[in-house]
Amino acid sequence: MSKTSKTDQQTAWFATPQAGQWQTQLLAVQKRFEREYRREALELPAEVEAMPIFTEYKSGLLTGKTTSNFWELAQPQKKQRCLDIGCGFSFLIYPWREWEAFFYGQEISSFVKENVDKRGPQLNSMLYKGVTLAPAHQLNYEIGFFDLAIATGFSCYYGLAYWQLVLDEVKRVLKPGGYFIFDVLNPAIEMAENWAILEMYLGAEVYLEPLAEWEKLMKEHGGKIEKHASGELFHLYKVKF
Repeated sequence: MSKTSKTDQQTAWFATPQAGQWQTQLLAVQKRFEREYRREALELPAEVEAMPIFTEYKSGLLTGKTTSNFWELAQPQKKQRCLDIGCGFSFLIYPWREWEAFFYGQEISSFVKENVDKRGPQLNSMLYKGVTLAPAHQLNYEIGFFDLAIATGFSCYYGLAYWQLVLDEVKRVLKPGGYFIFDVLNPAIEMAENWAILEMYLGAEVYLEPLAEWEKLMKEHGGKIEKHASGELFHLYKVKF
């Protein structure tokens, strides 16, 4: 993608005042993950590198604590249309081919899009429907297009006001009775604050919103929590609109 077209695309991301107020944070999160995916070195203060959580981060042990197994609450079914928002390398890692569900990804990382678009069709050109480069609040699909929407691992980087935009879009693109699976950081967990500090130094601010506020937001948008599960750092929800 050329520099000009990328700039034009990012401009479209923030076309509305509601989205525009989140421009700085969205671009910061994009930069933070592009750096990590590309394995670019980042110097951190000695006191941060001395934190036990940084040692877990460097060793890869932290990944297991920050990953939610969304399929344990709602496994994609054969021929369902599934939207994975903030998908990362999901199609290359998780058993989408075994599920036989149609995968539509969405990402703000151009590195992810380029690499998954190369490998996805080779793994299964029937199920893989591509990755769209766009933020969570901009779902360019028709009403009622998806059976299932997934958003894990990134809700904590944005405030509840931003997630009002996201939930409105998710509701719009889900079929009646469709499910939304997403996770939120649980600030009551002991390691949550230290993880938030680490993320700040890695380049992205973390919002420590109480679970009660997330649950209130879902109910205000007509969502019914059908299942939920606690992880080591994140709390996973299955919501029906």
